Amino acid sequence: MSSGKKVILLIMLILIADQILKIWVKTHMQIGDEIHLLGNRGMLHFIENNGMAFGMEMGGKTGKVILSLFRIVAICGIGWFLFSIIRKNANLGLILAVGAILAGAIGNIIDSAFYGIIFSESYNQTAVLFPPGGGYSSFLLGKVVDMLYFPVITTHWPDWSPIKPGETFIFFRPVFNIADSSITCGVISVIIFQKSMFKNLN
Repeated sequence: MSSGKKVILLIMLILIADQILKIWVKTHMQIGDEIHLLGNRGMLHFIENNGMAFGMEMGGKTGKVILSLFRIVAICGIGWFLFSIIRKNANLGLILAVGAILAGAIGNIIDSAFYGIIFSESYNQTAVLFPPGGGYSSFLLGKVVDMLYFPVITTHWPDWSPIKPGETFIFFRPVFNIADSSITCGVISVIIFQKSMFKNLN
């Protein structure tokens, strides 16, 4: 199997897994619901992300549209780069890593672009797919679905600590999704193996 076919297969598998889990969570859970998979150390915890990573916002609806358009431009750029390194017969690890980043970016833009149109709200109810009255928002204004939560360590800052004395400390706090994981794994792989990945790449 050629490197191009391998990366297409990887992208498709990531997108399918990402969207299946997101759609299942939307149609079976309400915002804030939890399903414990590894006790208190690993769970599905349903939240929706209105803006950038870790719930940061960007200037209301206008900022949201700008962010979504930026993501689309970034996807086009990553896709062009992926196509170019495939043509140059680059290192397979680099091709797959860039493919994983592209798949993750596409997975999250699907939420932003279409979930507001095809789903009802998830507050105090499970969402309905293709609700009769229309979705909760419009094109490019949907929310990204996050659900993977692994609070491996839950403790407290010591009372003498200059940082948040006595307050709860949780590691790992972020709630994320398969698309986020794909982007992270791709970026980390490139950083760690960059010497071998970019070797002989003209």
